[in-house]
Amino acid sequence: MFSRYKKPEAQPVQAPAKSPEATPAPAAEQASTATAVARRPTPKKAVEVVGADKERKRKERLGEIKIELHRELLENLNLAALEKAGESELRSEISAIASEVLESRNIVLNRDDRQQLNKELYDEVTGLGPLETLLQDDSVSDILVNGPQQIFVERFGKLEISDVTFKDEKHLMRIIDKIVSAVGRRVDESNPYVDARLADGSRFNAMVPPIAVDGSLVSIRKFKKDKLAIDDLVNFGAFTEEMAAYLQAAVSTRLNVIVSGGTGSGKTTTLNALSSFIDDAERILTIEDTAELQLQQSHVGRMESRPPNVEGKGEVSPRDCLKNALRMRPDRIIVGETRGSEVIDMLQAMNTGHDGSMTTIHANSARDGISRLENMIAMAGIEMPIKAVRSQISSAVNLIVQASRLQDGSRRMTSITEITGMEGDVISMQEIFRFQRVGLTPDNKIIGHFTATGVRSHYSERFRLWGYDLPPSIYEPTTM
Repeated sequence: MFSRYKKPEAQPVQAPAKSPEATPAPAAEQASTATAVARRPTPKKAVEVVGADKERKRKERLGEIKIELHRELLENLNLAALEKAGESELRSEISAIASEVLESRNIVLNRDDRQQLNKELYDEVTGLGPLETLLQDDSVSDILVNGPQQIFVERFGKLEISDVTFKDEKHLMRIIDKIVSAVGRRVDESNPYVDARLADGSRFNAMVPPIAVDGSLVSIRKFKKDKLAIDDLVNFGAFTEEMAAYLQAAVSTRLNVIVSGGTGSGKTTTLNALSSFIDDAERILTIEDTAELQLQQSHVGRMESRPPNVEGKGEVSPRDCLKNALRMRPDRIIVGETRGSEVIDMLQAMNTGHDGSMTTIHANSARDGISRLENMIAMAGIEMPIKAVRSQISSAVNLIVQASRLQDGSRRMTSITEITGMEGDVISMQEIFRFQRVGLTPDNKIIGHFTATGVRSHYSERFRLWGYDLPPSIYEPTTM
């Protein structure tokens, strides 16, 4: 039936002795049992408990059958030949093998269960097993795995538990190994955590036992298929059209921009959107730990750092990439995230003819972002007087865009702050736009509005000379 993809040396499957768990009860016995249950009056809650327990047992049984069939598929399929097979051909082949094995073992499934089993087997062979369903769900933005039996997803800014599970820790580890080996990385007891990316660009992080106490921990930040442009973010309420006009002028006139925010606040999304204002004629080089920026220009060189190998050699740090990028004639350099010794090279690049460079940092506010830059320079082992450090930062960074994830799950650009220079030993800053919170609805939705602070941009003359003469009205505060 499936000789085309079956291994030549594979032996016919022998039907083992029937087990009471795998063999369904005779139809007559099932019918009599169902009739007896129907006659007996059962409380509503008891019916719900019985129904939930029955569904749980059904899923457990299907899970056991799936693991057994998957093992059978790996033993019988010629995986090298399958690489050239089309999706429909492969699905029919897996369905044929599954039907033959089920028949040989006298396992009877209804039509829905059989279709679900075939789908899960296809995902196991070609994809990421139980995670495939969540990866294909466009409403899911994050997948968080806390051991094999607990998988959370984020939908519309809110976390909820999923009914998807792994069979056991071994099953979960097999999927993790499949992901990291595809990008040339490894994870084991000697190297218990790893960063990687999926085939569609989604960010993947895993930590395995013994560091992860209750089972492997996995987090996946899904890669959006549709690139979010500035207009999309304005429509979503992330910021206003006036703020977008200001940001367009700032990026187009080559101000150095830092996007600051916490985890999941939308820093990378904001950076992607801001990059759309860069002229297509400019040469852009991007440096990331895990490549996820989606720049829309045609002249983009992408670089990705690399961890050390098993022998502890071969590491390529973001700082190494940044040093090399300076020799590649870039017009702009975009660093996906600055969090280490590369900060000094980034600031020097901004100060030495690479205007318009951008990066992201983790910080709760613009002032905190400046403090983080100072701390990173200190941690890099560079001994400089604090005044010299701040002078370097104030001359390199022009604009800090603060992105925040609010308590209702919404993401907002809560502040746009300019760095205007030094006053004594202190970096002087002025806020141009902010998100003003005014309250909370009964269903815990944030009530607020964006407003200008009334302060005119320090770079207004620069904007005008570059052809972006913004009207004074965009700097006027709005009242609600």
